[in-house]
Amino acid sequence: MSLEAKIAQVVGFWEKGDGEVVAPLQGEFTREGGLDEATRHGLGHLTRVYGTRPVDPDGRARWLWAKQRELIATSGLPALVHEECLTGLSAWKAATFPTPLAWGASFDPELVQEMATLIGGSMAALGIHQGLAPVLDVVRDPRWGRVEECIAEDPYLIGAIGTSYVRGLQSTGVHATLKHFVGYSASQAGRNFAPVHAGPREVADVLLIPFEMAVRDGGVRSVMHSYAEIDGVPVASDPRLLHDVLRERWGFDGVVVADYFGVAFLDILHHVAEDLGAAAGLALAAGVDIELPTGDAFLEPLITAVREGRVDEALVDRAVTRALRQKAELGLLDATFDDEPPTGVELDSPAHRAVALRLAQESVVLLGNDGLLPLGASGPVGRVAVIGPNADRAEAMFGCYSFVNHVLEHHPEAEMGIEVPTVLDALRAELNGTEVTYARGSAVDDEDRAGFAEAVAAASAADVAIVVVGDHAGLFGRGTVGEGCDRDDLELPGVQRELVEAVLATGTPVVLVLLTGRPYAVDWALERCGAVVQAFFPGEEGGTALAHVLSGRVNPSGRLPVSLPRSAGAQPYSYLHPALGGDGDVTNLRSTPALPFGHGLSYTSFAYDALEPVADEVATDGRIRVAVRVTNTGERDGDEVVQLYAHDPVASVTRPVAQLVGFRRVALAAGQSAVVRFDVPTTRIAFSDRDMVRIVEPGELELWVGTCADRRAQARVRLTGAVHTIDDDDRWTVTEVVGG
Repeated sequence: MSLEAKIAQVVGFWEKGDGEVVAPLQGEFTREGGLDEATRHGLGHLTRVYGTRPVDPDGRARWLWAKQRELIATSGLPALVHEECLTGLSAWKAATFPTPLAWGASFDPELVQEMATLIGGSMAALGIHQGLAPVLDVVRDPRWGRVEECIAEDPYLIGAIGTSYVRGLQSTGVHATLKHFVGYSASQAGRNFAPVHAGPREVADVLLIPFEMAVRDGGVRSVMHSYAEIDGVPVASDPRLLHDVLRERWGFDGVVVADYFGVAFLDILHHVAEDLGAAAGLALAAGVDIELPTGDAFLEPLITAVREGRVDEALVDRAVTRALRQKAELGLLDATFDDEPPTGVELDSPAHRAVALRLAQESVVLLGNDGLLPLGASGPVGRVAVIGPNADRAEAMFGCYSFVNHVLEHHPEAEMGIEVPTVLDALRAELNGTEVTYARGSAVDDEDRAGFAEAVAAASAADVAIVVVGDHAGLFGRGTVGEGCDRDDLELPGVQRELVEAVLATGTPVVLVLLTGRPYAVDWALERCGAVVQAFFPGEEGGTALAHVLSGRVNPSGRLPVSLPRSAGAQPYSYLHPALGGDGDVTNLRSTPALPFGHGLSYTSFAYDALEPVADEVATDGRIRVAVRVTNTGERDGDEVVQLYAHDPVASVTRPVAQLVGFRRVALAAGQSAVVRFDVPTTRIAFSDRDMVRIVEPGELELWVGTCADRRAQARVRLTGAVHTIDDDDRWTVTEVVGG
């Protein structure tokens, strides 16, 4: 292959279309000259064929099949097609599922895998080969706008659910891509793209763990580097992470793709390269194989740098080998595209919607309840007032990488393409026979209070007021949450708190419903509202799921995947803090959250018997086996999320006061019991010692079930033997068994 032909295989092309820009700097960096010019020597990736603008899937598939035949005729190889798929295939008329933060709230990896399998099936049917998901960044600061794209603040929960997503997507023949490797979410003050000051132990023991699980246990085939610079070194130019850790230590043998424009950013933002050719050389040397979305640095600048001797062509050959190996895995080396393109692919089938509904239902978190919920529990409800800016807004169900909020915002002429009942729509359908009134009250994020009077009147005339507030997801300042939509406080946006307080002042009982992409500081609402319900952008069936929870048709079972903050001033905060990271006598300020990670109420009650270890002593390279009996002691059927935590009270470096090491969702009928057995590898409690070697130390270990802050039943085991050094045979996979 010529140098030009080789480099063509390690770049993408993004067709801008009619000037719409759906990513930062797309307009500045997307190459001119058109697709024909870009594919003279072949092409590695076609970028977002279906996901850049609203296109008819049938017509676009015909275009894609024809383009692939042209590429084969020109270069002998078709292009690999990638799309965004964080909350479902990001394409017009495709099902849109709950956001990853809702996956975390569900504590249900099996259901997330089922969802990912459906997403992958849609993608494979349309000729898409790679999906840019899941996001495995660990939430470190709720002020960061991309919290809604993340799964949780706990690395094990993220790894377990993210690995399930990988398995589901890849079971359909579509390659998953881990984002964003690594450190992106630990940015300074929660600002997007800000420097990361995490120490090597935080990187190793917190931020890298989910990626390690998805690589070593999940077999992921693609990884995307993050935009972050960690302690002054941009990840895109760091071979210690992209090669030494990812490939040498973990055995990853797939492809590393650039986050969009990330190679060029080494020159224009990080200033560690003198020009785009030098940036390309740094990225290739570090281990970046594919430049996305286009070849801004990997085409002419790299070709020039190679021919001038500034970049070794062997680095190009290494990347091309990996790119061609991926195409071989996907069956593209032998593909002809002589078959007929697909028609009538059902992108939002009943199966999609059934899983979207189940996941939305399982992810709704009941934060507080004085008995007001379920509606009618304390007596007949004659009139319900539904109030708030997110009560009758379909866009409020979706995150920033949904097609609705990511792309359709630029195409107001296009219909949404999927059916999305709002909370108001769903409540009117669910509360058939109950008078339901509506007042918007305010917008999500402005200072207009003109609608307060109507909202107060509606609440005053009702038996119950359901106030639906929260976020609007967008990008780069166009939303209250989402990529580039960071915050310097954690109050509800705009005048929404004032709206809630105005409704509370009427004396009508209030159910506060939060439709958000991040946790907000709503401790005041927990004290004053009859009930508070949290939903993290619950997707196309989110309105129906919320109506089912409010009515009592569904018993809420979601659990907080992130701590509910008390104030922005306590950030960054994580429940995974050492002793000095919590409250104490050494400071006058509280750091503990309003509600802890793992919290969630139910309409029934659950009791725990003693937590029983199988053995009081466990080898440092062994497995910790415990069992606990859980009983539904209430009058309603319900799901309990059994959470197992550990704490190492004495260690050679400071350890978290609590650490999730196992969990299991258990469905129990009223009065029913089940024994939940956990089988936890000691890998789960390993940490980096003072020499940055990951080990398991002998000594006593505290275990309990409950939440990170509530020990419902507890036990102790002693780890015995020599210090165990984690090696290639250690895995994170856990087995949890539910018995009778």
